[in-house]
Amino acid sequence: MRFVIVTGMSGSGKATALKSLEDSGFFCVDNLPIQLIKRFAEIAYDAQIQVDDVAISVDIRSGRALSQLNSCLAEIKEAGWGYEILFIDCSNETLVKRYKETRRTHPLSVKGGRIIDGIKRERELISFIRDEADYIIDTSNLLVREFKTELDKIFVKDMEYGNFIVTVMSFGFKYGIPRDSDIVQDVRFLPNPYYDEKLRPLTGNDKVIQDYVMNCDESHEFVDKFMDMVFFLIPNYIKEGKNQLVISIGCTGGKHRSVTVANAIYDRLSKSSYTVRIFHRDIGKDAITKKL
Repeated sequence: MRFVIVTGMSGSGKATALKSLEDSGFFCVDNLPIQLIKRFAEIAYDAQIQVDDVAISVDIRSGRALSQLNSCLAEIKEAGWGYEILFIDCSNETLVKRYKETRRTHPLSVKGGRIIDGIKRERELISFIRDEADYIIDTSNLLVREFKTELDKIFVKDMEYGNFIVTVMSFGFKYGIPRDSDIVQDVRFLPNPYYDEKLRPLTGNDKVIQDYVMNCDESHEFVDKFMDMVFFLIPNYIKEGKNQLVISIGCTGGKHRSVTVANAIYDRLSKSSYTVRIFHRDIGKDAITKKL
């Protein structure tokens, strides 16, 4: 049986996580009082009850009792019952945006006060839970379906989960460097299909373009060396508490070379235990610009 404690920042997607687990067959309880968690675990682990998997959500709504969570979990562990902590995180900027869009008030915001102040206060109060989490999912850049896919990997498919999300993004320098980039790599030194009129309308998602860009030793050597650096950096980022990485690959228009290389990097990373996403930011902008 799996006993999952769902927690995290208000507005990060805890309700979505709990609903997803429920759809997967978990018996779920929202906002269970801290004082009842041990008793609930005792019932859940009772062989006569025959409950397969359970999930409870615990968060800032518990008020002052939240500080008792560690001692409660220690008692559960001492009783020989296992548990897993799923922490749903999100950037402050995204949380502020979500609260403004839904016109909701953060539970820790003083009446008439700023949302960001409540968010920062909450982050301080629940940091001790994050430190003990078995799984951390940052929903800042995740679509709902992507979020559910990550939950499915952990709790349905029982896959190894690296608690780290990598976004590989292609872009065009003429449209600006993505502001959320952690690593920016210029691939304008690679062969450019743009100068072949037959290839110009195609993109790096087409095999003929991929073959054109990768048809030289420098292309393969670059990808190999770049991946060596990325696989060196990720464990060190994780060591410093970072839980996501945005790798931006740029060419002139973001249509041919950057898309090809971003796809190659994505393919390599997909074989790791990390969660990997691919996004081609500017792949269709040239066509839009020409129409205008």
